[in-house]
Amino acid sequence: MRMKLGHIGIPVKDIDKSKQFYDAVVEYVGLELISRGEVGNVRYGENGSTRLYVHTRNEGVKNVHLCFDVDSKEAVGSFYEAAIAAGGTDNGAPGVRPDYSPTYYAAFVFDPDGNNIEMVFRG
Repeated sequence: MRMKLGHIGIPVKDIDKSKQFYDAVVEYVGLELISRGEVGNVRYGENGSTRLYVHTRNEGVKNVHLCFDVDSKEAVGSFYEAAIAAGGTDNGAPGVRPDYSPTYYAAFVFDPDGNNIEMVFRG
């Protein structure tokens, strides 16, 4: 039996800041806004199925590392620029990470709660 990831939930402190950030980056991995609930939650997904769920808590969670695979170096760069413009903080500009592998091209951005969001092209 093969396991398939259902969804990922990330607790955040400020749903509006987080929504602005995730609205700007999810398109690079083929997700779209599905809904925003009245009680501080936002769902992103594909074909109506939630894959990423962002919800409020009094304290956001820090040190989550979320990595998405993408299809090109250009997508990594576009993600990075969009994430920074949407309030993210640099944690590693687009480039090859030879410590991981000679073809591991990635960028890292902290979301508004300090979670490390990565996009990688493994070309």
